[in-house]
Amino acid sequence: MTKLTINNVAVEVSEGATVLEAAKKAGMKIPTLCNLEGHPPQGACRVCIVEIEGGRTLAASCAQPATEGMKVFTNSPRVRQARRSIVELLLSEHDGDCQTCNRNQDCELRAIAADLGIQDVEYPGGRTHKSIDASTVAIVRDTGKCIKCRRCVTTCGEVQGVAALWPQSRGFETTIAPAFNKQLANVTCVQCGQCATVCPVGAITERDHIQDVWAAIDDPGKTVIVQTAPAIRAALGECFGLAPGTLVTGRMTAALRRLGFNAVFDTNFTADLTILEEGTELLTRLKQKLVDGKDDIAVPMFTSCSPGWINYVESMFPELLPNISSCKSPMSMLGALLKTWWAEKNGIDQANIVNVAIMPCTAKKFEARRDELNAAGFADIDYVLTTRELGRMISEAGVDFVNLPDEKMDSPMGLSSGAADIFANTGGVMEAALRTVYEIVTGRELPLENLHVAPIAGLQGVKEASLKLENVVPDWKFLEGVTVQVAVAHGLSNARKVCEVVRDGKAPWHFIEVMCCPGGCIGGGGQPRFTTNEVRRERIQAIYAEDEGKTLRKSHNNPDITRLYEEYLGRPLGEVSHHLLHTKYEPKPRV
Repeated sequence: MTKLTINNVAVEVSEGATVLEAAKKAGMKIPTLCNLEGHPPQGACRVCIVEIEGGRTLAASCAQPATEGMKVFTNSPRVRQARRSIVELLLSEHDGDCQTCNRNQDCELRAIAADLGIQDVEYPGGRTHKSIDASTVAIVRDTGKCIKCRRCVTTCGEVQGVAALWPQSRGFETTIAPAFNKQLANVTCVQCGQCATVCPVGAITERDHIQDVWAAIDDPGKTVIVQTAPAIRAALGECFGLAPGTLVTGRMTAALRRLGFNAVFDTNFTADLTILEEGTELLTRLKQKLVDGKDDIAVPMFTSCSPGWINYVESMFPELLPNISSCKSPMSMLGALLKTWWAEKNGIDQANIVNVAIMPCTAKKFEARRDELNAAGFADIDYVLTTRELGRMISEAGVDFVNLPDEKMDSPMGLSSGAADIFANTGGVMEAALRTVYEIVTGRELPLENLHVAPIAGLQGVKEASLKLENVVPDWKFLEGVTVQVAVAHGLSNARKVCEVVRDGKAPWHFIEVMCCPGGCIGGGGQPRFTTNEVRRERIQAIYAEDEGKTLRKSHNNPDITRLYEEYLGRPLGEVSHHLLHTKYEPKPRV
C-alpha cells in the first residue's frame, strides 16, 4: 500500500494506483475528459491536472502514479487558474451550438465549465473546421464539436477491436476521423455506437429519427406500432434522474401510449420465439453432424441477435458466416409478424403499418435498413429509436415519466418469460437457450440453482460453461452422455478471440453467444450515458430481478408462443417460420 496526502487528507491506496484514483478515494472530485475506466491513461485533455509538492510542473492526475509520502493539491490557486485556462481554450475552439445540441443536458465539457464558474471565454481564437459526417444510417459525426479527447479512439480500437477512428494530422489541424479523413460509410464500421456512448460532448451521436416517428404518429392513415427491447426497462429511467437499474417497464408502457402509438408490444415476445427457433436449429445441426455424418454442417453455432456482431463477422471473419444462426433478431422477427400475422388478424393493410422499435443499440438502425429483412414485402422495421431518443421524445411531449402509473403491454405480443428478459445481459441468450434446450432433450428442468448458469454471468470478457446430458428422451438419444460446451463473449475484441479459435479449428464449443457491446445490450450504444461497469452491474441485476420475479421463466412455456405456432407458424424451422423468421448474410469487403 502507498500512503500520501490529498489536500492534506491522508489516504492509502494500492501500489500502482494513480493520483486520480487516490483523490477519488479521499473524496476529492477531479474533472477529466479523456479518462476511461479500465484503460491506460492518455493524459490528453489535461483537465485533471494537480499540483504535487516539489514538482516543477503541474501533473495529469490520471497518468501520475501515487508514490509514498506524496503531497497533492487538487484545488490550489495555480491548479484552479491552469484548469480554467485549459477549459477556456477547449471552449474557444469548440463549435458547440449549446442552445440546440442534444447533449446540452449531459455535456461533460459544459458541466466542467459550469463547475469552474466559467462565464466568458477569454480566448476568441480560431475554431475547429466543422464538417458533418452523416454517411451511415446509425451514427453522425460533427468535427466542430470534437475536443480530441480520444475516448472514441480507445473504445473503437481497444474495446471493439475495429479501429475505425484515429487522430489525423497534427496540432490545431488534428481531427478524429477514419483513415485519410474518409466518411464512416467508406470504412469498416460496425455502427455499434460505443464511440457515441463515451464521447463527452456532441461530436458523435446516433442519427435522430424522432421527427420521422412523430410524422408517422400524426398521420391518421398509419397504424404505428412500437416494440421495446428488454434492456430498455432497466435504463430508460436514467433519462429522468432515476438510479441505474431502476425497472420502469410499466411506466415505459404508459409513456408510449401517451405518445400516441396505436399498440405497445414487447420484443421479449420474439426473444422467446427466438429461443424456440434457435434451439431447434442448434439441435438440428448437432443431429446432422453427429448422426448423419454431414461434415459440411457448421458447428459451433453462433447467436445472431446482435447487429453490430453481424456487421463485424461479415467484414472481419466472413469465413464464419455459415456458423451464424439463420434466426433474425427478435426485433426483426416481431416486425415481420406484425406485418403478416398480426395485420391479417386485425384486417389492417400491411402497407399502412409503421413498425417502430425502441432499442439500446445504434446498430439496430442499420439492421432495419438491411435489404434481406423484408419477409412481408416491406421492411420488417421502419424506424429504430435508441433509449436516449425515447427519453427525449417523452420529454418533448411533456410526459411526467417519473409519476406515471404502471401499465401492461398489449396482447398477444406483450407476454414473455423471464428467459426473454435476460436477453439484455451478456450470457442471457445462452442461459435462456439452455433452460429450453436442456428441458427439451431431457424432459427435466435445468438442474441449477434458480435456473441461473453462474459461469456465464458477470462481466468477464470470455466465459465458458459445460453441461452433461444424461437420461435424455428417446427423440434425442444420440445426445446421451454428450457434454454440451458453450462460450459467451461480449465486446468485439473478446469476440475476436473466440472467432480466431473457431477459425483455426480448435473450438471445443457447440454453441457461442456473442454480444457486440460490453455487458451485452444493457451497455448498448444507444443507452443513457455514462455507462461504467458499476452502471452495467446495476442494470444487469435489475434484469435478473425482472426474470426472477416472473412465474413464467422458460421460453417454451409461453402460451402465446404456443398459440402462434398452432395458428400460424406450424413448427420451429417449418416453412412459414423459415420464410418469416430466418435470413442469411453475405461477406462484406474489409476497408
